[in-house]
Amino acid sequence: MAFTMNKLFAGGNLVRDPELRYIPSGSPVCTFDLAINRAYTTQAGEKREDVCFLTVVVWGKQAETCGQHLAKGRTVLVEGHLQQRTWETPEGQKRSKLELVAERVQFVGPKPGNGNGGNGPSAPEAEAGVPANADEVPF
Repeated sequence: MAFTMNKLFAGGNLVRDPELRYIPSGSPVCTFDLAINRAYTTQAGEKREDVCFLTVVVWGKQAETCGQHLAKGRTVLVEGHLQQRTWETPEGQKRSKLELVAERVQFVGPKPGNGNGGNGPSAPEAEAGVPANADEVPF
């Protein structure tokens, strides 16, 4: 029997405001794109940076919380699994996209422009179950 595992932890900054919508059944779904930066040093000792963009999909009550309290530039940690979505364009071309389906989203640090100086989370963050101190995040 083959071993498989589909679990991903990603941390990054929102590249634009999240999009909250409701599917016909009434279930909320929120999508946002993360920029995930990686700094590294080449074998020659040159410092470089790389960025990866990943679409995150959040469902249910957590989707509504994300839609209400996240904004472009906000830092989040996401735990979830990868899912490949495929579709066909009106012109008949096949397309696919790899997305991170969130099981848990943690808001990190203060809201941009909330003026609390980084002294802990604002009220919406506390409601979302985010530790008062970002150092308490287990990864």
